Amino acid sequence: MKNAPSSHLTNQRGQANVTMALALIILIVGGIWIWNHLDFDTQDFIVDEVVPILFLVVALTLITWVNVRKVKRAKNKKNRRDGLLKQFSNEKAPRKRFDLASQLIELNEFQLEGLERVAADMAEVFLYTFKRSLGDKQHRFRGMAASYLGVVQHRESIPLLIKALEDDHAYVRGCAALALGRMRATEAKTKLEYTMKEDWDQTVRSRSREAVERMS
Repeated sequence: MKNAPSSHLTNQRGQANVTMALALIILIVGGIWIWNHLDFDTQDFIVDEVVPILFLVVALTLITWVNVRKVKRAKNKKNRRDGLLKQFSNEKAPRKRFDLASQLIELNEFQLEGLERVAADMAEVFLYTFKRSLGDKQHRFRGMAASYLGVVQHRESIPLLIKALEDDHAYVRGCAALALGRMRATEAKTKLEYTMKEDWDQTVRSRSREAVERMS
């Protein structure tokens, strides 16, 4: 009995789709019939005068729609970012602050712009997480923290990230290389050149190579 409402809704949607399909077919057939019964002068006028105007109207409508969607997305993104920034500033628990900072980084598409005023606080959270996330089970957090240090351009952490290129976990090494590349840390170039040739993990080698290329 519980499935009855759901089945009823499904049937209604199916009927609506069939009705729309029939209406579309009728419109197409009707349009063809009307076109075939127009005189040649009227057809020429429609083709030469009306159709170009319709295309222009459609194009302008699409451009406007796309721009409006972009503006709305940007506004929604800013509102979400502002909300997360407020939560981050008010939060005291280290792990929750890390989660909020991670969300901010990802929402901001791994760009620093718009996060400058909390960059130092975020770097502090990432450093804390990196140093405290020890052991095999914590390597994902360690790697994420390393990567995000590059996003916030925390150059004081460069020596720590260079050392992280020797981490037991390839994920951490790759994230460290990514962070060093983001900061264009030329002091890490020699180590990265070694890693891009000698590390056993392909991802680490690739990210090290990309980091070196960013410094060129």
